[in-house]
Amino acid sequence: MEAIQEIAPEEAISHIKSTVWEKVNRIHIKKILSEFSHERIITPELTGQHGEWGQYVVKEEHSDVAYHFEAKVLHLNHWYISEESIRKYKGGNPEVLDSLNFIVEFNKQLGIDEKSLLVYMEEVGNTLYGMAYMHEKHKNYTTELTAIDYQKIEGAMTGHPRFIANNGRIGFNVTDYIAYAPETAKPFSLVWLAAHKERAKFTTVPSLDYNKLMKQELGEEAIHHFNTIVEQRGVASDDYYFIPIHPWQWTNKLSHVFAADLALNYLIFLGESEDKYLPQQSIRTFYNVSNPDKFYVKTALSILNMGYVRGLSPYYMQTNPAINDWLKNLLESDAYLSENGFSVLREIATIGYGHSHYEKAIKNGSHYKKMLASLWRESPADKLDEGQEPMTMAALLHIDPDGKALLPAFIKASGLDTDTWLKHYFKAYLSPLIHCFYTYDLVFMPHGENLILVMENNIPVKAIMKDIGEEISLINTDMEVPEVVNRVLTTVEEAAKTLPIFTQLFDSFFRFMSAILVEHTEYSEENFWALVAETIIAYQEAHPNLQAKFDTYDLFAPSFDPDALNRLQLRNNRQLRNLENPFGDLKTVGVLTNPIAKYAPKKS
Repeated sequence: MEAIQEIAPEEAISHIKSTVWEKVNRIHIKKILSEFSHERIITPELTGQHGEWGQYVVKEEHSDVAYHFEAKVLHLNHWYISEESIRKYKGGNPEVLDSLNFIVEFNKQLGIDEKSLLVYMEEVGNTLYGMAYMHEKHKNYTTELTAIDYQKIEGAMTGHPRFIANNGRIGFNVTDYIAYAPETAKPFSLVWLAAHKERAKFTTVPSLDYNKLMKQELGEEAIHHFNTIVEQRGVASDDYYFIPIHPWQWTNKLSHVFAADLALNYLIFLGESEDKYLPQQSIRTFYNVSNPDKFYVKTALSILNMGYVRGLSPYYMQTNPAINDWLKNLLESDAYLSENGFSVLREIATIGYGHSHYEKAIKNGSHYKKMLASLWRESPADKLDEGQEPMTMAALLHIDPDGKALLPAFIKASGLDTDTWLKHYFKAYLSPLIHCFYTYDLVFMPHGENLILVMENNIPVKAIMKDIGEEISLINTDMEVPEVVNRVLTTVEEAAKTLPIFTQLFDSFFRFMSAILVEHTEYSEENFWALVAETIIAYQEAHPNLQAKFDTYDLFAPSFDPDALNRLQLRNNRQLRNLENPFGDLKTVGVLTNPIAKYAPKKS
């Protein structure tokens, strides 16, 4: 197997410079103050007013540490903080801004368990390390990204907008970071194993079978080569499935954790792929740069990143293709969604392999039981018309190293005014999600990384959802579904049924879009939310048959209970949510005023 190119010791810190470190810490402290204030983890005290800007201080309860800053509090309790205004004082003396110091100083208010504190701090430190790399070595400016190169934009993204520790990647050393992080990686090969059918489970959609999949992904020559390797072990190649895995996973987990399986020929090492891949934002999903029309590959990767060890459940793998196929058929038979161009990228084939000893040892789930599994996902290439380009929706929240926002640059490049551009966007993104919710009781986790926007002349024209298998839920539905789809059935209190719309769309994405337009273009946040309301009203007026649902699940309700993602991570940085019931154990805090409530249609 080709070894990772080791980097010189000094190269590991070539981007760690005092000016860069000061800059990324200031940006990160701004995010800490903003998001922790949003979730009411800390409570800024208003000390004065300077025009539209409030002057605030955050004090640590048991010391003389204080952070002063200027801010405007926008809708949804979003803290728009002037980055340059942030000042830290200890005992009245100024000190440099340091995110790790903030975590130490406020750890009692943050409520981090002592056994998790240093792990969380490592995640924050790794996030800062990656930020410094992006600012020094991998600069992506808005002028370049508006050209919409799909993979270039993927590698330019800087992580979830809400989580403070959003790129921890605990398990990667610096060589791994350079080799495998989306923002740094050069194309690399995947490792292939043969997995015995006695312990491996392969599932696929009806239109595909194992042999057809392998012929497309490997080609006949590679298949023959791999079969020869298997048969040289004195076993029959027909008794095995081929499975791609991440090189890091092989070196750091599988080669020794599954040593017994390797010794007994339940697993056989085959070698590396000829095709080269680049990681997507999710770090364990790979785009085939040698043959872009081939499927994406997603593999288990046992690193700790943003609230989970990023394994893949062999159990879930058995039902993913059937759930994806059911959803595709449901959406494609819907005239409204077809008209809008809304679609999904199916996870069309999976292989999962359980560790026989771990499976016997405990009944409950564990990341130790999610080390060896892979799936194949469709490419968006087949869903594009001439002149259309795919782009991660996360790009709409991107700020470049010069502090310039990408969203206004897209709008400017489109030649449209902001109102018109947003109407196109809401039609492509919001309207289909509202339709799925009201018509099918179906919700996604449609954050930026999970959705591909299809752009034409820098204008959003349609949306494609991905990451379907683990991130859709049918909430309190009466719809009859195949037995295999029961895994995504979710029951919540009726009053909480709208929360996925409010928390995933309003609070986790629209809040940031609106703030970027306010901050970078002085666009009115009232205009933004009025257009959100207008989109929902237009949908409701076009579907009077759903009026009873509109009344029961009211998106114009005066307020809603927000979730608290950072609180979840601070409480348990290895398991944010129960994936079997992702909306059933949400941690909420406080109440947010619904910014579209004032636009509620008058009831007749």
